[in-house]
Amino acid sequence: MKIKKTILTAAILMAAVSLPAQNKSAGINISIWKDICTQPHDSTQTTYVNIGLLSTMNRLNGVGINALGSVVHGDMNGVQITGLANLAGGTMRGVQLAGISNISGDNTVGLSAAGLVNITGDKAQGVVISGLTSIGGDNNSGLMISGFMNVTGNMASGLHFSGVANITGQSFGGLMASGLLNVVGEHMNGLQIAGIANITASKLNGVQVALCNYATKARGLQIGLVNYYKEDMKGFQLGLVNANPDTKVQMMVYGGNATPANIGVRFKNQLFYTILGVGSMYQGLNDKFSASASYRAGLSFPLYKGLSISGDLGYQHIEAFDNKDEVIPKRLYALQARANLEYQFTKKFGIFATGGYGVTRFYNKSSNYDKGAIIEAGIVLSKQESGRHFDYF
Repeated sequence: MKIKKTILTAAILMAAVSLPAQNKSAGINISIWKDICTQPHDSTQTTYVNIGLLSTMNRLNGVGINALGSVVHGDMNGVQITGLANLAGGTMRGVQLAGISNISGDNTVGLSAAGLVNITGDKAQGVVISGLTSIGGDNNSGLMISGFMNVTGNMASGLHFSGVANITGQSFGGLMASGLLNVVGEHMNGLQIAGIANITASKLNGVQVALCNYATKARGLQIGLVNYYKEDMKGFQLGLVNANPDTKVQMMVYGGNATPANIGVRFKNQLFYTILGVGSMYQGLNDKFSASASYRAGLSFPLYKGLSISGDLGYQHIEAFDNKDEVIPKRLYALQARANLEYQFTKKFGIFATGGYGVTRFYNKSSNYDKGAIIEAGIVLSKQESGRHFDYF
């Protein structure tokens, strides 16, 4: 019995001695500098608790807090906090917080937040937040927020928010919002919102909202001042200019009882069209010079050969200039509806006649300044070259 107790005691002592021999300092690394620490870097070591100024470790399974920087050559599982920069050579699972940058050589799984830059060599899953730029090398899923730019090299999904730009090299699924620009190298499935432009190089399945929108193929909705698709569109474009390679760009010169002299540019597709126009001498004011700018959007239907009928709704801004007095304000606006009959004599020349109704209103109060019928007529000029349509002028 005594012999058994002696053997058991010896085994326990050997185990207790061998544990710290395999993992120096019982996995606790108190570090002043790279080699001035309780657990020097060794490819066999695992650190569970790390506190210091600048630390270098093989693997961290626990908590590391450093004033300057933290370098983990392998995987980091836990919490890594530093005043300047965190580096995990392998995969980061957990939380990384840094004043300047977080870098994961392989994957990031969890929360990574830095004052300037987050970089993941392969996949990122979770929440990535940076004051300047976030970069994901391959597949990324989750939430990515940056003050300047988010960049993902391959596919991404989730929510991307940036102050300037979001860029995905291949496909993106989810919501992408930026102050200036969103770019997807291949397919976009979801919603793009940008202050200036959205670009989907291949196929859009969803919605684009920006001043300018582009997609090679689109299935969904484009909303902006200028919307363009290159090959195919199954959906709608809502904007001042809606165009594709087959869009006819035509000059219109016309006059009528509301505004005697007008010139406009019509962007005409197979069914939908929009017109941007300017005019002078708006009727209903005094005899002094006045001007207007208008936007119209409508539908056109062919009737027979060169004959077509169309209808549109429009908005007109009116500047009274020196006509302003106690009754006439400096500015007015008009809401108008028109029906048009057009005949195209040749591919270059056509005429049209218009009948409609308009209501002119004050900007600063909820009442009408004038209302009445609209009668107009004019000509359409266009030029066709190599299967595409250009301005006659």
